[in-house]
Amino acid sequence: MITPEFMAIWVAWLMAGGSPGPATMGIAGTAMSAGRRPALAFALGILAGSASWGIAAALGLSAVMLANAWVFEVLRYAGATYLGWLALKALKRAAHSGEGAKLGSGFSGGFVTLFTKGTAIHLTNPKAILSWGAIYAIVAPADATPATLFGYFGLLYAGSAMIFLGYAVLFSSERIVRGYGKAQRWFDLAFAGFFGFASFKILTARLQ
Repeated sequence: MITPEFMAIWVAWLMAGGSPGPATMGIAGTAMSAGRRPALAFALGILAGSASWGIAAALGLSAVMLANAWVFEVLRYAGATYLGWLALKALKRAAHSGEGAKLGSGFSGGFVTLFTKGTAIHLTNPKAILSWGAIYAIVAPADATPATLFGYFGLLYAGSAMIFLGYAVLFSSERIVRGYGKAQRWFDLAFAGFFGFASFKILTARLQ
């Protein structure tokens, strides 16, 4: 299950999850405006939404992929296109980023309110289900069983938890926020390079 190819894709998954987007910027903004605990509540809601999409994708794709190997090809190209789009988006941010750039808007409320808002953001984000479906098609063999798919789900979900909860902790620190602001352009350039390379590797990979 754990191959060098999977580890490369897992790193790409972490970078995609950590790149600026509605979830990460919402967590960062909440951490900076309301503090660590509210940001953690918001992040837990996002993780609940992510789990819902991940489990739904595993349940639905396990049967479809067994009967239709072409689904792998469709989702593989979708995943490569998505990574290419992330690369272009990161380049655009790098071209316009500067010190003091706004990192995100914060959310307010109690634990239940913040958890619900986080869940809603991820459940209404169409790229979440596309990302889960594409990653299964990339890392899983054509004859993948439900057990295999849920094994991948556990590993990928652990990476998502590390990223989202990490954002809540890191961006509640003023020192981290200042450091990120100063190096934001370099982070974006690194994201762009990695996403572009990952997209190329997926397009040229020979799936078994």
